[in-house]
Amino acid sequence: MGFRPAPPRSLRGHGPASNVPNQDLLGSRGTLEEVEMRILVTGGAGFIGSNVVDGFVARGAEVAVFDNLSTGRREFIHRDARFFEGDLTDPAAVDRCLAEFRPEVVDHHAAQIDVRHSVHDPVHDARTNVLGTLTLLQGCTRHGVRKLIYASTGGALYGEARFLPATEDHPVNPESPYGVSKHTVEHYLYLWKLLHGLDYTILRYPNVYGPRQNPLGEAGVNAIFIGLMMEGKRPSIFGTGAQVRDYLYVEDVVAANLLSLSAGSGEILNLGTATGTSVLDIVRELNSLMGLELEPIFEPARPGEIQRIYLDASRARRLLGWEPKIPFREGLRRTVEWFRATKGVPA
Repeated sequence: MGFRPAPPRSLRGHGPASNVPNQDLLGSRGTLEEVEMRILVTGGAGFIGSNVVDGFVARGAEVAVFDNLSTGRREFIHRDARFFEGDLTDPAAVDRCLAEFRPEVVDHHAAQIDVRHSVHDPVHDARTNVLGTLTLLQGCTRHGVRKLIYASTGGALYGEARFLPATEDHPVNPESPYGVSKHTVEHYLYLWKLLHGLDYTILRYPNVYGPRQNPLGEAGVNAIFIGLMMEGKRPSIFGTGAQVRDYLYVEDVVAANLLSLSAGSGEILNLGTATGTSVLDIVRELNSLMGLELEPIFEPARPGEIQRIYLDASRARRLLGWEPKIPFREGLRRTVEWFRATKGVPA
């Protein structure tokens, strides 16, 4: 996709004000002092990226978004953020964005995130997640970027857990090309700091949920279930529903990205709650919150699906002053409210 700068003022995102972090979310080291820096957010029109953009703008940063809009939405881009439409796999588009905006920090969320697609087409997955990121790293070197914050994965990187909650020292045994590609970039970031002095913080995300998540996608069971149940449809569960994941509200993820602007140099940090929540738990909570009594439809288990994973974020607590603030039920309640107010993702 070619490079095309947007008009100076883009459309404002549709998320509620509660998506913008407040003092309680920023941890013991965080403040609400203004951030006087230029930050480029790749994937900033997507679910997590657009929420991160809102957090940076709320702190007074000058923010730009680089996104190809393949899964992101123009409506989610904050009106005070500049928008550059382009693809990571287009070196000219990446270079022009960096040359024009001259960011001090790049917050890298752009990625191919569909696990099943990565299995069907691992070449496309690697082209976007590995080669696209290498193009971005080369541009960062040329244009004097000081630091890169990288959205990695904990849920897809460790594989079936050998111990729980999984720490950053857990063996890395990804069970999909997506997990492999995201982990590969972690090695390149270490190398780029060694060779070129580009600082970084790697944040390994668990299963993130909240406003702006796509209810029609492959990932994001909470959004998918909410979208179905709002229409009175029974959600489908693959397997027994006892599969356990670590669900983190997007506002807590925003707080970690804010704190990483000035902390976590050269670190790999899990984000998570250290608590496992089953798929059946999600259905029960949503029925309770939405006043429904919908029984799930049980489908055959998906081959190779990880059964149990949740993450220990003690290192992030120690080095960033970060900790999750939003309990799962409260996060679900806010997410349901957003879907009811907006009818989910715009058509």
